[in-house]
Amino acid sequence: MRVKIRYKAVKFTLEKKDTGSSARAGSLETDHGVIQTPIFMPVGTVGSVKSVPQSALINEVNADIILGNTYHLFLRPGMDTMEKAGGLHQFMSWDRPLLTDSGGFQVYSLANNRKLTEEGATFRSHINGDLMSFTPESVMDIQRTIGADIIMAFDECPPHPCSKEYAKTSMQRTHRWLDRCVIRLAETEPKYGFNQELFPILQGGSYEDLRKESAEYISGVDAAGYAIGGLSVGEPTEEMYKTCDLVCGILPEDKPRYLMGVGTPANILENIALGVDMFDCVMPTRNARTGTLFTWEGIMNIKNKKWEDDFSALDPLGSATVDKLYSKSYVRHLIRANELVGMYITSIHNLCFYLDLVREARKHIIQGDFVAWKNKMVVQISQKL
Repeated sequence: MRVKIRYKAVKFTLEKKDTGSSARAGSLETDHGVIQTPIFMPVGTVGSVKSVPQSALINEVNADIILGNTYHLFLRPGMDTMEKAGGLHQFMSWDRPLLTDSGGFQVYSLANNRKLTEEGATFRSHINGDLMSFTPESVMDIQRTIGADIIMAFDECPPHPCSKEYAKTSMQRTHRWLDRCVIRLAETEPKYGFNQELFPILQGGSYEDLRKESAEYISGVDAAGYAIGGLSVGEPTEEMYKTCDLVCGILPEDKPRYLMGVGTPANILENIALGVDMFDCVMPTRNARTGTLFTWEGIMNIKNKKWEDDFSALDPLGSATVDKLYSKSYVRHLIRANELVGMYITSIHNLCFYLDLVREARKHIIQGDFVAWKNKMVVQISQKL
């Protein structure tokens, strides 16, 4: 008999369903605040969104929730420091909701330096080569210590492409690991005086029958929400959409759906239309640091010579203070000179754009004209400037 999750500290309210698509507007209530969905979560890998201080995340970007990385935080600063600090909220001075990933994707990315067994995963630290291990139980304990509001079940992310036999074996192991995660959570308590909730992760590679089986299996855990993993790992975009369409039709309607590691602004809009509520991706900050800006008029490479003598505002349609304060020419100069201030400006810009995008999507879902708006936006924001 499978163990059920004991409590629901995270409450999801479905506020509006779009009539022309599967898009939804909702709210997700945690002990650290309410998250309006659809939502994009900036990635704070080691307790910091690269180039962006927490004050700017709150006052400029107005991020409802950010993501921390279990694998990286486990390595640095380590769980002794984390527990002494009182958890990640206290450690990084962040009083809004936090989500931690499972570490599964990072273990996947260490393919040449890790070994998977039924017990868990052993791997070499990318920092010093030390041999480490993750099990479903230890990953739950680590995330308890980090103290995120939403924690992820330990999973295996299969490579793309992979054989159906491999994908099935991997998925079934992920399911068994999920059951162990649920048992471990039932045996332990949150450490810092607020509740934590588990999101199971759906796997199955590129195979429809496996994805369907995984969606049905994880739905059997009456969790506060569900994650779709193993996408944006090299598969064609249309395959991603097909998978999300399939599994969103199976996962419980009254719970949030989180698509892990996705993606471009167009990807986000298309997956919102398919019924996804939550997203995270390093793209807005990673691309910002090399000079790629996402705007309402298209994608801009600020390093291009065409911006060299353009002293107009960085983005007249942008909502960030930096968009009006600095010129294209100046930001181009900073990025080409590898100046840290330039990375701050472009990162703030891109994060504000991503948050504005999902909030605008929410507005149009509520208004009832989401599909027409989305179709126009996908074309507009994807063109090269």
